[in-house]
Amino acid sequence: MFELFPDQPVYEYPQLVNITYSFIWAFVLSSMIAITHKLTFTGEYYPKNFFQSLVLGAVVTTMVMMAIGDSLARGLGVFGAMAIIRFRTRVDDPRDVLFLFAALSTGLAIGVYGFTISFVGSILFCFVAGLLHLSPFRSYSHHNHLFLTIQESGVLKKVDSLLKQYCKDFRTVSIQHTREKGTRYHYAVTLNREQAKDDLVNALFEVEGVSQIKLSSNEILVN
Repeated sequence: MFELFPDQPVYEYPQLVNITYSFIWAFVLSSMIAITHKLTFTGEYYPKNFFQSLVLGAVVTTMVMMAIGDSLARGLGVFGAMAIIRFRTRVDDPRDVLFLFAALSTGLAIGVYGFTISFVGSILFCFVAGLLHLSPFRSYSHHNHLFLTIQESGVLKKVDSLLKQYCKDFRTVSIQHTREKGTRYHYAVTLNREQAKDDLVNALFEVEGVSQIKLSSNEILVN
C-alpha cells in the first residue's frame, strides 16, 4: 500500500508515480501557504502575482531538488546556472519574504522526499501565521503613500486629525524642509475599508495651508 508520507521513494512503484505524487503534494502545500497569505493580508490591493509566485516557486524548487538528487556535480551545475539569472524583484515587506521562503522550503523538503517534514512544517507555519493575524501583533501593509506640502507647522495637527479619521493606520516616512514651498511630508497610510481615496484627498484640500497633495498606491517608498 502506498504510504501517505513516505520519507523516501517507494521503489515498488514506477519512478513516474513517485515524481507525480511529489509534485501534487508540492502544489497542495504551497497552495495552502498562498491561501493563508491571502487570508491574512491586510493591504488594500492583494498582489495576485505574488500568490502565483508562492505556488510556482515551490513546484520549481521540487523539480530542482529532484534533478540534483545526491549528485554534487549536479548541484554545482544548477547553482552555476542560477547565478546567471538575475532576480531584481524588490519585496519591501519582510512578512512576504517569509511566506516566499516557507513555500520554497516546502518544495525543497518534498524534492528530497521529506513529506513528513514538509506536511508538518506547512501546517504549523499556516497555523502560527493565522494566530498572529488574530493577535494584537497583527501587521498592516502600507500600500498608499501620501505626499503633501504644509506651509505652517500649526496645520500639522489638522492633518494628523484627518489621517486618524480616514486611516486605520499611518506613519511618517520622511520630512523634507524647503525654503520656498514649506515642508514636504511623506506618509505611508492604510485607509479604512469604508473610505475612498478621493474622500481623504478632498478633505485635505479643504485645509488651508496644505498644497501639492498626492496619494499614490506605489509600494516603493520613493518621493
